[in-house]
Amino acid sequence: MRIRTAALSLLAVALATTLVACDRQDPSAGNAAPATEATAEAAAPATASDTVHAFAIGSLQATALRDGTLSVPNDNAVFGVGRTPEEVAEVLAAAGQPTDVLHLGVQPLLVRTGDRVLLFDTGAGRNMGDGAGKLGESLAAAGVAPGEVTDIFISHAHGDHVGGLVDAQGALAFPNATVRMTAQEWDDLRTRGTAEGADPVQAALVAAITPKVETFAAGAELVPGVVQAVEATGHTVGHAAYRITSGSDSLLYVGDSMHHHVISVQRPEWTIAFDRDADAGRERRQALLGQLADSGERVYAVHFPFPGLGHIERQGDGLVWAAE
Repeated sequence: MRIRTAALSLLAVALATTLVACDRQDPSAGNAAPATEATAEAAAPATASDTVHAFAIGSLQATALRDGTLSVPNDNAVFGVGRTPEEVAEVLAAAGQPTDVLHLGVQPLLVRTGDRVLLFDTGAGRNMGDGAGKLGESLAAAGVAPGEVTDIFISHAHGDHVGGLVDAQGALAFPNATVRMTAQEWDDLRTRGTAEGADPVQAALVAAITPKVETFAAGAELVPGVVQAVEATGHTVGHAAYRITSGSDSLLYVGDSMHHHVISVQRPEWTIAFDRDADAGRERRQALLGQLADSGERVYAVHFPFPGLGHIERQGDGLVWAAE
């Protein structure tokens, strides 16, 4: 959806309408826009389409689930804060991208392991208008009922990642799932959701998920041998990435450590308004990109073009996103 009709950026839209602040200076406002291994043959894979994309992580069956797309104008309100639209446009044009707008995907990740069905983030739900909130349709296309999901791993509590935890009536969208996030992120969300004058949508979300939340510390092993939390603070107080492992294969779900497949990768030092702590977010992004380029580890980037699978590669003196 185009954000300019509500404000000049995705951040402003959510400040008016949704859950948790992406603006690092206003953490009480809405989001900017927000085991035992199974073999890959253990369940029928989803059909590849523009809605779902099935792939393997070693012997694990995984599925990218399209929740929607968001669009941000190139006006330096969100990307390249403190730069100029011309500087941003030059980088976008060199990569063959539109120069007036930056498009962001929203795609939670589904992984099956043994008798557990794991979901990483839940998309926007009602928070981003018609541009997103289509996770339920994608799950159906993948042949998964909401009641089958056993574990939900939240990277952070912005509206385009937690909005899908509840349905249009405010009830749990995944009634049988444990909701996992870092202790810092849950404390931050719960404080806002229970504060006097809290946004009603945010308050309802907190009330609905409270009995289901289990917290963890950075680096915790959450599903033995399969899922480990990776510290990635800066974007929010308790932002986490997740490393998903099967045998010698692994994939890093980076959450919002990076947002745009060109600007975030090729200009990681530029400030993004979504990061609550701009300096920490920038430092963490640069360090992570370097690590990924050196290791060659496979990446799942929730906001990169669908399905968000690929690698970070060195090109000359810089870095680029190499999609699968």
